Amino acid sequence: MPVGDDTIAYRRRLPHLSKDGKSYFVTFCTRNRFLLSAQARDLVLESCIHDHATQCWVHCAVVMPDHVHASAYRVNRLLGRVGPLWQEESFDRIIRRSEDLKKKADYICDNPVRAGLAKSRDEYQWIWRATG
Repeated sequence: MPVGDDTIAYRRRLPHLSKDGKSYFVTFCTRNRFLLSAQARDLVLESCIHDHATQCWVHCAVVMPDHVHASAYRVNRLLGRVGPLWQEESFDRIIRRSEDLKKKADYICDNPVRAGLAKSRDEYQWIWRATG
């Protein structure tokens, strides 16, 4: 659905708003806040950065125990479970021109520290940042 200025709006599929050349902040949660195992988080992080520099540019990715984005099929197979893994809705928004992308990436990467999962972002194993 067009909303003006070459911006397209969607429901249920990401991104909810699409505009060429923009950066997005995206969060996905597991259904009923199901906690992902360490191996499942490995798969999720791999899925998050799979298309980096080919289909999109991923500035950073952080996999928390109960939220991010990935292939539900591979995670369910690893964990021996079936059914939906992710909530139906997700959160995404276009980063505004006035916002500093590096500061937003730092905020995302500090999520495990704020949640008490690590003392520093460097000691949390499910963080990835683009270089260059």
